[in-house]
Amino acid sequence: MAEEEIGIGVIGFGGFAMFAVQQFLQVPGVRLKGMAGTHREAAYRAAERYGVTIEEVETMLAREDVNLVYIATPPFLHYPQGMQALQAGKHVIVEKPIALTLEQAKEMASLAREKNLLLVVNLMQRYNPLYDAMKRLIEEKPLGELLHAYFENYATDEGLPREHWFWDKEKSGGIFIEHGVHFFDMFEGWLGGGDIVCAQSTLRPGTKIEEQVQCTARYRDGITVNIYHGFHQPERMDRQEMRFLFERGDVTLFEWVPTRLRMHAIAGEKDMRTVCEIFPGGRVNVLQLYHGKDRVCSGRHKAMDVYQKFEYFWGDENVKMTIYGDLLRSMLLDQLAWLEDRSHRRKITEENGIRSLEMAIKAKMRSQTEFGNE
Repeated sequence: MAEEEIGIGVIGFGGFAMFAVQQFLQVPGVRLKGMAGTHREAAYRAAERYGVTIEEVETMLAREDVNLVYIATPPFLHYPQGMQALQAGKHVIVEKPIALTLEQAKEMASLAREKNLLLVVNLMQRYNPLYDAMKRLIEEKPLGELLHAYFENYATDEGLPREHWFWDKEKSGGIFIEHGVHFFDMFEGWLGGGDIVCAQSTLRPGTKIEEQVQCTARYRDGITVNIYHGFHQPERMDRQEMRFLFERGDVTLFEWVPTRLRMHAIAGEKDMRTVCEIFPGGRVNVLQLYHGKDRVCSGRHKAMDVYQKFEYFWGDENVKMTIYGDLLRSMLLDQLAWLEDRSHRRKITEENGIRSLEMAIKAKMRSQTEFGNE
């Protein structure tokens, strides 16, 4: 595949698909060959810009110059269109979630393996350098053991009118499935497999709109993670926060694609060096220095030797869209490397889509059981 042109066909062409395709086409050798499944005015203008026509899905899938299909339609279409593309012998990248049920997801994965084709969900968060840095922080333990974490998503609904498919669980799967899979996948990457302990959902008063969901997941060593998604904010107030509580401090990541962090902790000299190696080029604010016997403290019945309390700032909130584009290109490059050499170990495979969907379905079902929501 490295020596050949990669022809992409896109099914669905909303605002995010337009952004994603612009990133994909910056990968050397990748060309847009076809568009289908869209009737947006912006899509027709984009087709004119790229020199392609908008076709029926069946027509585009029959084209020999289309090697890889990117599916960016609403979630209820991912399974039928994914199966259709795989049966046509095309590699598939599909937006999250992979499907609406586990049975559908596993059937897609089985067909892809049978035909030796690529199937991957665009769970691009694992390509973020900050994701890898947090994994090192958890594993190398300069702040001690991780005890607890949470993610809170105060998301906008300003671009989601009442008639939008997002609010229809038959089409979106609900918030846990449509949106939560990103974060179930991230925490699995950091902590291994987990399970849902409890979950709740809240309907907007006077409507059947599910606007808020939250759950608690438990991972190894009893680590609990609270996850909240609420779609109720004006766009200018859309914001996200992810916090990790360690034995000797806490770390907060900002934005749903994390771009920056704030650390508030205590450390000895060796641990401070490790922090600076993991997050190079950060800014340190020393809050307090300790000397002599004052260096000794304890927590969880463990003695600690620390020389300072500090804040550490890393990252830049102004590069969010730049990082977002980097993640999409990195995801595609990783998948194309696998097509060239099947021994290549990808960061994301079809299994990520299946496992994240499984966690999302458990959370959805638990919230319905506990509160009787339909």
